Amino acid sequence: MPINAQLLDNPKSDRVRRIAELTRTKGRRKNGRFLIEGPQSVREAVRYASDIVTDIYVAGDEDGIDSDVLADIAQRALDKSADLYVHTATREVIDHISPDAQGVIAVGDTDKLRSGMKAEVEQASSYSRGMRVAAFWQVRDPGNAGTVIRAADAAGCDVVVFVDDCVDMLNPKVIRSTTGSLFHIPVIAMGTNDFFDWMKEQGLDIWAADVYGTRKRKPERLPDVLDAMRGEEHRKDGYAVLFGNEARGLNGKTLEQCQRIVSIPMYGKAESLNLATSAAIILMSLAFTR
Repeated sequence: MPINAQLLDNPKSDRVRRIAELTRTKGRRKNGRFLIEGPQSVREAVRYASDIVTDIYVAGDEDGIDSDVLADIAQRALDKSADLYVHTATREVIDHISPDAQGVIAVGDTDKLRSGMKAEVEQASSYSRGMRVAAFWQVRDPGNAGTVIRAADAAGCDVVVFVDDCVDMLNPKVIRSTTGSLFHIPVIAMGTNDFFDWMKEQGLDIWAADVYGTRKRKPERLPDVLDAMRGEEHRKDGYAVLFGNEARGLNGKTLEQCQRIVSIPMYGKAESLNLATSAAIILMSLAFTR
């Protein structure tokens, strides 16, 4: 289908208002849609999950699209799906919807995304080698949430699980921070008990990432764990790593339910690392042992 010839130039129009509503949780739930901002995220959505994208809005004017980058994204969208509509809008309209869009916004179908992710998780569950799971308990900061999804994607994890009361994975800042990884790896949400039950069903031990451990169980140093893994025949088996809240980590009750507690040793004067850095170090280190 061709690019919609009608230029959207009114920031106060009903269409623009409905799109802008998707920046808020209430608007996403009401419309069953979510917002994808920026060239990289939109490009990856079109490339890997074009079936969930309903519309793309790119900055331009009566003479065409603003840049070669945006034109390339629009063309990819046109080539990918006949059900995906591409619209041009003034830069004022795009910026009104989101000042972080960098000239391009896409709208995604929430139900289709979640359905596709559920199917990917079911497929991963059937792997004979077991799943590689990155789980995050009560992660609240959107930027952190997006960055840990990206880290899990880079480390070759099969599934990301947001455990308990976490930020909405469809928060635009979360999506933007994944730089497209949300469309590479399934992300699901579940309660704490459901998570532990599911891991038990999958036969996966849960490794807690924690600095202090508990009174009864002290953490093992990550280098020591990795050295031991390199000599184990089952090093290619699945695993689940559980990371805690950015400020409070994991509570004692949750730690006691994990089969192992692992910490990253500090060689300098820093007391600890933030969530995103810790996740990247541990997940990538495990990937190196495969």
